[in-house]
Order: sequence, then C-alpha cells, then structure tokens
Amino acid sequence: MKEIEITEIPPLTPGEQSLLDMHSVVNVLNVLRCELTVLGLMAADNEDYFHEGVAVCEALLGSLHDPAAALREAAHIDEFERTVFAELTAKLRTPPRTPDPKEVTEGIENLRTVFAILKVRAQEILARAAAPDRWEAFDLGQLRSSFLEVFAAIEKNSRGRYRIFYNAARKETQDYYVDFKLEAADGGPTLWMPPVFHDTMRDLVANARKYTTPGGSITAALYEDERELRFVVSDTGRGIPEPELAQVVQFGKRASNVGDVRTMGGGFGLTKAFLVTKRFGGRFWIASELGLGTRIRIAIPRPAVGGGR
Repeated sequence: MKEIEITEIPPLTPGEQSLLDMHSVVNVLNVLRCELTVLGLMAADNEDYFHEGVAVCEALLGSLHDPAAALREAAHIDEFERTVFAELTAKLRTPPRTPDPKEVTEGIENLRTVFAILKVRAQEILARAAAPDRWEAFDLGQLRSSFLEVFAAIEKNSRGRYRIFYNAARKETQDYYVDFKLEAADGGPTLWMPPVFHDTMRDLVANARKYTTPGGSITAALYEDERELRFVVSDTGRGIPEPELAQVVQFGKRASNVGDVRTMGGGFGLTKAFLVTKRFGGRFWIASELGLGTRIRIAIPRPAVGGGR
C-alpha cells in the first residue's frame, strides 16, 4: 500500500473555509434533512411534506458559508428543534396516508438523536470560536463514550442494514468490526489535544465507515506522549486510485471510484483533517490501495509548556 505525505493543497475561499469550520454541523444537518424527507414519504408520499422543517434546514445550511451568520445560527438550534417538532406534531395528527406507527416512532426517535448530536456540535463550535488554538484535557473514558455514541447513531440511522461491534467474535457477515483505542503514554486518565481535533477524528472515522461496505473493519487509535499527539485510522474499504491520493485531500474532491456511495457530507472531511493538522504544525500521510482500503496517519507536536499540560 503506497503512502504519501500531503504537504500542501490549493488555498480555500472564505466561504469554503467557513464550510470547513462548520463541517461537523453540515453533516448532521444533511442527515436531519434526510430524516425529514423519509418521514414525509411515509406520511404523505411527499418528500417535502414537512416543508417548514426542511426549509429551515436548508436556510441553516446556506448560512454556513458566512462565518458570522453560522455562529449566530449555532446559538439558536433549540428554536430550530421547536419549529421541526411543532410541524411534525401538527401534521402527523391527520396525515394524508396511514404510515406504519412503528416506522414513524423510529423516525421521530432518529430525529431526536440527530438533534441531540447537532446541539453538541453547535456548542463545540461556539466554544472553539472563543479560543480556536487552545489545547484541552480530555477524559479518556468520556472521549471513548463520545465515539461510541457516534457509532450508535450511525448504526441506528442504518435502519437495520448493519450493526457495529467492538468484539470481533460477535461480528457476523453484514456487521462492522471497529478496533478503537485511546492511550496516554503516562498511563493517566486524560490526554491533551486541540478540541477541533476531536472533530477531525470523528470525520475520519465516519469516512472510513462510509467507504467500507458492511462486513468490513475499521481501526482507529489515538496516542499522546510528551512529544506529540498521533492518530491513525484505517479501513478495509474500496481504496483510492493511486494517482488520486493527493487530489482527494483537496476541497470538494472525491475519488473517481466512489460515485455510487450515498453520502451526507460535503466532500471536505479530508481537507479539514489536513488543514487542522497543518494549523497545529503537524504532518499528514495518506495510504491506499484499490480493494484493500485506506489509512490516514497524523502527527501533531505538543505545544510548549503552558499550551498544554
């Protein structure tokens, strides 16, 4: 598997940079819009049946091109949630068709899960805006739990198409096996990293799942010592054509062999991971082979005393 180090990409426009900063919110809003569409099809055979919620979702997505507008909207997610559920409650009282009650209940629960994630992402973005370059202590147990919640939401949104296990002995043909490890060299309960790197890890793990068909495996590991923070994520997915390895890190670029993959992202998860890595003085490598999978490696130097521990 050929590995190359990415050292630069074409510069971004201000609008692209804003979308990059809001990447985790973009993904969640796209999932939210999809859930509303599915509910509309169930209740009225009309993907725009819950048009008020969809319209607000579209407006939020549009605002993310403007950093100031995006931060304003991030502070008002509760209002968006009230609008969506008010419309759902009103229209589901007498829908044009009679949907399966179980499917409606599952759809509404999915929406509640997505909103819970959206609120967390919005609060993270608001906190980072106040101190974008800080490093922070993360409790390893809580950090692991946050990733398990992400995987649980991914599994739930699959509507039974697959399960995600962390024990290879439980995995069956259509399930994913995830090997996820977090470790500090001193053996302590915490490690230090920039909060925005938490986003980066989530994005890369979600990408690995997205481009790996059910039945595959994903490995993700984070390690911190007194010198640097290291992260690696690898998968057994379809891989990237060798001539495109550097290209896929550019904004909005995807490999030529993934056009059939349904995605809720904006095509800039790798761009964000690279730029976050460079922003903190780190190095970024990508390796891939068709049919075997992809591996991303990142190393970020620890800041001088006072910037971390």
